[in-house]
Amino acid sequence: MRTIPREHALDSTLALLADPYRFIGRGCERHRSDLFEARILLRRTLCMSGPVAAALFYDERRFMRQGAAPEPLRATLFGKGGVQGLDGAAHRHRKALFMQVLDAESVAQLANEVAEEWRACAAAWQGWRRVLLYEAAQELLTRAACRWAGVPLAARELPLRTRQLSTLFDAAASWHHLHARAARHAAESWLAGLVERVRAGGLPGAGGRPLEAVALHREADGQLLPPRLAAVELLNLLRPTVAVSVFIVFAAHALHEFPHSLAVLQRGDGDPLQWFVQEVRRFYPFFPAVAARARDEFEWHGYSFRQGQRVLFDLYGTNHDARVWEAPDEFRPERWRDRVPGPYEFVPQGGGDPHQQHRCPGEGVAQALLKVSVDFLARRLGYDVPQQDLRIDFRRLPALPRSHFIMCDVTPLPHPAWPSFAFTPS
Repeated sequence: MRTIPREHALDSTLALLADPYRFIGRGCERHRSDLFEARILLRRTLCMSGPVAAALFYDERRFMRQGAAPEPLRATLFGKGGVQGLDGAAHRHRKALFMQVLDAESVAQLANEVAEEWRACAAAWQGWRRVLLYEAAQELLTRAACRWAGVPLAARELPLRTRQLSTLFDAAASWHHLHARAARHAAESWLAGLVERVRAGGLPGAGGRPLEAVALHREADGQLLPPRLAAVELLNLLRPTVAVSVFIVFAAHALHEFPHSLAVLQRGDGDPLQWFVQEVRRFYPFFPAVAARARDEFEWHGYSFRQGQRVLFDLYGTNHDARVWEAPDEFRPERWRDRVPGPYEFVPQGGGDPHQQHRCPGEGVAQALLKVSVDFLARRLGYDVPQQDLRIDFRRLPALPRSHFIMCDVTPLPHPAWPSFAFTPS
């Protein structure tokens, strides 16, 4: 039996918090192994990275999600009872709801809503001294997501709901964690009330929309979800959509910091927009790691896993694994010209099959909304990038440029800068 490498520190929680995106990858490099053991929150935890480890981690015969994520994340980011914490048949049945709601036609509708918001914002931002792109994108996406989902949202409500949805992912793992808990409670109450109105037939505009689909979803036993749990799952549609604001900021950062990527987009050969979007998702830090627990005791590659043992799988490090990616720390959209990565090699939003495993069902949403946003940032908006601190803060969750990306002198371009990209939402 092989001995699992182990960190010497009594507890590595502070080290993980100090460098959440690179802690596991650097530990694996230091130990020259795909896995090592560390104490996290005083609990022995296996940390794993790389595509081989990913294939193991997403094997539902070996691992389960129930009770794996730390309670603070369940109480804020995911919501208690949500699809992320389910396993087996229960998970597949609930996941089918998301795959149905996020089919190609629905994602295209959402992309159209976001494009409409970009057009409105491009006109509204004229004359502003500066635009903080991160915060502006959150508001833009909140409006679009609620309209798409059939969730009524008055103009006076927009700042509150934007703040609530953003806080769920922006403060879940920060010193403002209590604010995230309060936002979760308020948002669930808001949406549970809408679910009850849909079921009572008193909410015009919800028909055929995700709000109605979630409100009327029945579990395998034929029962409707309790209103509060239906609200949790509706937030699992709205929150990740607003979280695309992180990717939008990174896309703007890439356009500014890596001028060669703009040249790739301008050339227009192949599918440069898709290449650019995929490289943004690979290169930049989005979510650092995901958690699971071993179902039973088992052996893998000579290593022994204990029943109930908690495991953290490294998303960011796997997307930067030099065994898989040439020059992984360079931003190269053209690497995607002939690249179709395996389900465990490219994991910005999880690995495996989204229909059967715990890969995020909203991955298509992230790509579609990024394509629309890059189209505006690269072709349809004129703007200046003033001097600011654009260094990526890897200690922040989610990581961002320190300045949140400031734009000034924003002007809509009546004629796009060069011929249209191939992507056109229908």
